[in-house]
Amino acid sequence: MSTSLDYLKQTGTVVVSDSGDFESIDAYKPQDATTNPSLILAAANKPGYARLIDAAIKHGKDKGGSLEDQVNAATDRLLVEFGKEILAIIPGRVSTEVDARLSFDKEGTKAKAKELIALYESVGIKKERILIKIASTWEGIQAARELERDDGIHCNLTLLFGFAQAVACAEAGVTLISPFVGRILDWYKKKTGKTYEGDEDPGVQSVKRIFNYYKQHGYNTIVMGASFRNIGEIKALAGVDFLTIAPALLEELKKSGDQVPKKLDSSAAAQADPIAKVTYIDNEPEFRWALLQDEMAWDKLHEGIKKFAEDGQTLKDLLKKKLSSA
Repeated sequence: MSTSLDYLKQTGTVVVSDSGDFESIDAYKPQDATTNPSLILAAANKPGYARLIDAAIKHGKDKGGSLEDQVNAATDRLLVEFGKEILAIIPGRVSTEVDARLSFDKEGTKAKAKELIALYESVGIKKERILIKIASTWEGIQAARELERDDGIHCNLTLLFGFAQAVACAEAGVTLISPFVGRILDWYKKKTGKTYEGDEDPGVQSVKRIFNYYKQHGYNTIVMGASFRNIGEIKALAGVDFLTIAPALLEELKKSGDQVPKKLDSSAAAQADPIAKVTYIDNEPEFRWALLQDEMAWDKLHEGIKKFAEDGQTLKDLLKKKLSSA
């Protein structure tokens, strides 16, 4: 019997697993998978992943240098170890995140992206199977622009909340963006005290606007809805390019037999009410002003960077403790 997850895949949406847990990824047969420091941290605390920690610690020790140098090397290697394991399960690509503390450092972001790609290549993984996740700041978008253009490194621009971010990413020619649907909903619920469902969900509306804009103006950047709070948001976006979904919601879709009709369509989007073209890619002041004017996007972007950085530091602290006692 077909499940809601099957019906979702039949709308043309590519299903991506939002997890660092290999067992859950294998259970839902997604094409791609995304990770971030929070997901890696949650998985790293499970006994079944001790061998990956051990490999990362050994790599850090082998690199030598100061304890801080070893911790940084071990952290990068742990991200790659998780990515390698995930790629053994899925047919597509895995997203691996650059340290969130580099979100306002273009050159630092580029250097870290290249280090991660080199690490993947050292364990036999080609760069075509990797998406480097970078926060959708001005510096992050410019780093991705140059990585895509000059190095053929594909990027996933994450922590995307505002329309200006989406426009600049498309102009930069990035491979994929991740609008955070649920976090947009969270902000509006807290701000207004209202309950939103389905097409009225402001996160859903944001992704639809971006999708329609991209299709109307011929951008090839993939729109991947992310960070969902319920399956109603997922169903409302059926037909969008990609959706990255946490295991709990994948399980809910798998247990349901409800139909999932297609809601978004490239051809229909191109014929929808026209959205005027705007440009930011070579105009940093205009981009920053547009982002500042979008209170929700400004708040959630910086909150997200801070949270990812904190989880990244917790992961480093875990590895530092193990390196110190190794």
